[in-house]
Amino acid sequence: MKMKFFSLLFFLVFLSLLPFSQSGRYNALFNFGDSLSDTGNVVIAGLPYGMTYFGKATGRCSDGRLIIDFIAEGIGLPHLPPNTVANASFDQGANFAFIAATTLPFAFFHERNLSKGLWVNASIHEQIDRFQNLLPSICGSPQDCKDFLSGSLLVVGEFGGNDYSTGLFASRTIAEVSTFAPSVAAAIGEGIERLIGLGAVDLIVPALLPVGCFPLYLTLYNTSDSDDYGPRTGCMRRHNALSWYHNKLLRRQLDHLRLKYPAVSIRYADLYSQVFDFAVNPLKYGFRDGALRTCCGAPGSGRYNFNMRAKCDQNGSSVCPDPTTHVSWDGIHMTETAHRIIAAGWLHGPYLDPPF
Repeated sequence: MKMKFFSLLFFLVFLSLLPFSQSGRYNALFNFGDSLSDTGNVVIAGLPYGMTYFGKATGRCSDGRLIIDFIAEGIGLPHLPPNTVANASFDQGANFAFIAATTLPFAFFHERNLSKGLWVNASIHEQIDRFQNLLPSICGSPQDCKDFLSGSLLVVGEFGGNDYSTGLFASRTIAEVSTFAPSVAAAIGEGIERLIGLGAVDLIVPALLPVGCFPLYLTLYNTSDSDDYGPRTGCMRRHNALSWYHNKLLRRQLDHLRLKYPAVSIRYADLYSQVFDFAVNPLKYGFRDGALRTCCGAPGSGRYNFNMRAKCDQNGSSVCPDPTTHVSWDGIHMTETAHRIIAAGWLHGPYLDPPF
């Protein structure tokens, strides 16, 4: 009886490790977003970015692969080429994400005297414009493209982080920055509806990260009031409340679109809960150095190993001995190990709603 149990257990583990592509479900993968998923549309740093997997900097804000890379591998497709690369083949997908991309257009920030922090004009609608312009070269006529997209997976986000940081880094209050959230969520909803109009029928829409758990924010907005921090995590409560509010509005948008387009699968990826659980239970995932300390940063710089004057790849910074023991790579982006765990939570459960 015991042998049968262990044989069944081995079989189930084996199944969980099989590539998701065994179903042959998708012919292409397309991605939209910001630095969490840019695979080379903006390249602003050198090694040690890319050191773990690629051995060189590729424009990915990590030591290795991103969530979108693991999603591509999991469904049996190649890593996505940036849409700005010349002479690339986009027959199996393309990446339209840009480092520092906001959800909203620059005009929104200009009206609020927040232009100083903007430098990549790649809002969600501009990324979708690029996608729409590229489609005919991949699949031909509008109807042919609808047929093609009916077998494609689209990942829309994460979006929103740069919209809020543009205000926060300009010393605007969280209360003021929170007023951006309805416009941000609405823009994401409108973007998804545009993609559905082009033929998309299967989309993943990630939540906003719990930004209060990242060393950059923990360092910049450090306070002496213990009530500002979660007792179990050490994360900043007010900044996580902003992320939570964004995600609440985003889910409302998705619920509305599901009712309007019942034949379309719109999957909510609960990135917030996943990363928050890293902070609650770091050892559960093998993060021996915890969830709040930066791997590539300034050694000895406070509790979080982060210093704005010695950021990753700058003079004064260094890399931890083992990135697999860290959630945070450079203070705001995650390690390849964290990305792998997150992608598994989407492909095999339980952080995708509805699941595959």
